[in-house]
Amino acid sequence: MTEATSCGGVVIFRGKILILYKNFKNKNEGWVLPKGTVETGEGFEETALREVREESGVEARIVKYIGKSQYSFNVSNDTIQKEVHWYLMTSNSYYSKPQREEFFFDSGYYKIHEAYHLLKYQNEKQILEKAYNEYLELKNDNLWSSKKYY
Repeated sequence: MTEATSCGGVVIFRGKILILYKNFKNKNEGWVLPKGTVETGEGFEETALREVREESGVEARIVKYIGKSQYSFNVSNDTIQKEVHWYLMTSNSYYSKPQREEFFFDSGYYKIHEAYHLLKYQNEKQILEKAYNEYLELKNDNLWSSKKYY
């Protein structure tokens, strides 16, 4: 078994969530949150921001850490045990451009119920719910648009 660590973001702009559509040779096809592998010498926050930027073209800012998810999958003669650290993020616009080189063919900001139903993986749906609840709490406390919070 091989362990791997990734980081990603739940990016929210004006109440809508950024998601990406990935299709690699009709395998692992579906809507996902932006995330990717930690590179040597890179911190988790750095990784999350870099992966969001690379996969979607979005220049995001971290608001807060929201937790981690874990899952495993099989490749050739090995099982990968993956841990993903997630951050609640914000951006300045609805702009996004999917990274074709990584087989992302669409991206966009969707209302919470749309994003939830489009997401392929249950663990990402759970992170989305947690992040959106944090967002609503910050918004209710008038902290979401306040630069002093993040």
